[in-house]
Amino acid sequence: MNHIEKSAASVEEALEAALEELGISEQEADIEIVQEPKGGLLGLGSKEAVVRVRPKRDSSEPSQDEVDEQADLATEFLQDLLDKMGIDADVEPHFVDGIMYVEIWGAEGDDEMGILIGRHGSVIDGLQELVRVMVGHRTDSRCRLVVDVEDYQKRRRSRLVSKAKDTARRVQKSGRDEALEPMNAFERKIVHDAISSIGGVESESEGADPERRVVVKKRSSASA
Repeated sequence: MNHIEKSAASVEEALEAALEELGISEQEADIEIVQEPKGGLLGLGSKEAVVRVRPKRDSSEPSQDEVDEQADLATEFLQDLLDKMGIDADVEPHFVDGIMYVEIWGAEGDDEMGILIGRHGSVIDGLQELVRVMVGHRTDSRCRLVVDVEDYQKRRRSRLVSKAKDTARRVQKSGRDEALEPMNAFERKIVHDAISSIGGVESESEGADPERRVVVKKRSSASA
């Protein structure tokens, strides 16, 4: 994906939606304001803000060697963390469907893995953030890894992709917007990626955390 365009009531909202879909920060992006929002008399002739966003050259897809380096760093970091926590588990990287997972597997019959997942994935999301910060600090590049605990993330990704595609197909037929349930940033990114592969629809995030959710819409001419 070279660039994407997003429209919203304000430049800030359009920019946030574009960055979220690309999975990059504002510092990693080249941003062009295509159109400032314009208010019309009694709502007539009003225009939304439109932004065009693309990853900077230095935030392009990394080489496999770079991903492997990140995976090695994360594996060592997580193994050391678990050892200090007294949790008997193995950590190993595994490349699946184009994604580098750093997988945590507990001893057979060990119920401590549920602790590492947490309610609705809250703990595993915390581990993901720790790894993201550590990798960024150590390599001065964007983290390309997904921390997983006994395939929890893979199952979660599969459910979200299926739900996103089913929703997109309904919107294609009905033309009516559909909002999904509130999700965290990791989950919203998965949904945005799935929606972007389906023609005639688009997605944007609305609301504030923890109630922020993805809304699937029929694609507008401004973002076509």
